[in-house]
Amino acid sequence: MSVTLEALGLDSSTAAFFHKALPLKTVPAELVPGRVARVDKGLATVLTEDGPVRASWSGALLGAIAGDPHAAPCTGDWAVLRHWPDDRITLESLAPRRTAIVRAEVSGTSKGQMLAANVDVIAIVVGLHPEPNIGRIERFLALAWESGARPVVVLTKADLVGDADAIAEDVAAAAPGADVLVCSTATGEGLDAVRDLLADDATLALLGSSGAGKSSLVNALAGVELLDVQEIREDGKGRHTSVRRELVVLPGGGVVIDTPGLRGIGLQEHGEGLAAAFPDVTALAESCRFKDCSHDGEPGCAVKAALADGTLPYRRYDSWVQLRKEAAYMARRSDARARALAKKEWVRASKSYRRDVKPR
Repeated sequence: MSVTLEALGLDSSTAAFFHKALPLKTVPAELVPGRVARVDKGLATVLTEDGPVRASWSGALLGAIAGDPHAAPCTGDWAVLRHWPDDRITLESLAPRRTAIVRAEVSGTSKGQMLAANVDVIAIVVGLHPEPNIGRIERFLALAWESGARPVVVLTKADLVGDADAIAEDVAAAAPGADVLVCSTATGEGLDAVRDLLADDATLALLGSSGAGKSSLVNALAGVELLDVQEIREDGKGRHTSVRRELVVLPGGGVVIDTPGLRGIGLQEHGEGLAAAFPDVTALAESCRFKDCSHDGEPGCAVKAALADGTLPYRRYDSWVQLRKEAAYMARRSDARARALAKKEWVRASKSYRRDVKPR
C-alpha cells in the first residue's frame, strides 16, 4: 500500500531534514525517506511512498547506537533508507525527534526505554470497568507530559458502567491541563471526539495497561478490523493483545501508534513531566517560605497548609511524593551512569595515548 509522507504525519521540521539529507534535484534513486512502523530485532518495517519495506541497520547507525542506545530506531521515527544493488535495504539515519516517550526500564537501570517518537497526542487509555486507578493515571500523565506531546485521557468501556460521567470528573480533577474523553467502542459513544485528535494527519500514541481497549479503539477509529482483539473477562478486565509497538495509518486520515500494555510505568528522570502532571502541588511547593522545604513540619509550608484545609487531597499529595522520590532516584542513577561512562572513556583515551602517542 503506497501512501504520501504527509499522510504519514510529515511535519515541517522533518520535511526540512529530508530536504537537506535528500536534495530534490540530486537525490540518488537508492536513497528514500520513510517512517518506522515497527521494530523487531535488528530489523524495521518502514513505510515509504512506494510501500512498506524491511530494513536493517547501517554501519554508521550501529556505531551511533553503540554510543547511545536511544539512537536506535523506534516506532514513529522518520528515517533515510538506502536501496543497495543486491536488493538489501539499510536504515542510514534518523531525523531529529520532535517528541519522545521514554520510560525507565523494567530492570530498574537508568538507560530508559524508548516507546515511540514524533507523537503529537498521547492518549492514556483506561477502562471504566473495573474502576480506574487514579494514581496510575497520574503516573501515565507524568510520563506523557515529559515526552513533549499533548496528553489526553481516554476512558473506554462506557457501556459497562452507569456512572461514567462521575468517574470522568474524578479523573479530570487528577489530570489538570489534560482533556478527559469518555467513549465506548461497543456503542460508538464518544468516538467522534477521539477521532478529532487525529485532525491534520496527527500522530496519536495509545498508552495504557493490558486490556484497556487500545486495539479495539484502533479498530473503531479505522472502521475495519486492523488489529486482533480478545473478549473481556467476566470481571470486566480485558486480555493482553498487542505484543509490539506498531504504527497504523488510518483510512480516514491520521496515524495511530498502538503499544503493548504497560505493567510498569517508571519515570526516567526528574524533569518537566512531573511538574506538568501536578501543577497544583508544584505551585503550592513554590509558595513555601523556604525554597528547600521538605513539606514535613517546616513553618510556612504552603503544601501542609493546603492539606490541613482540605484544598489539597492527601491521596494526590502522596502520589506526588512517591513519583517525586522515584524520579529523583532515577536522575541520580542517570548521573552516576554518566560519570561512570566518562571515567571509562578517560581510561580508554589514556591507554590509547600511552600506546600510540606518548614518546618512548
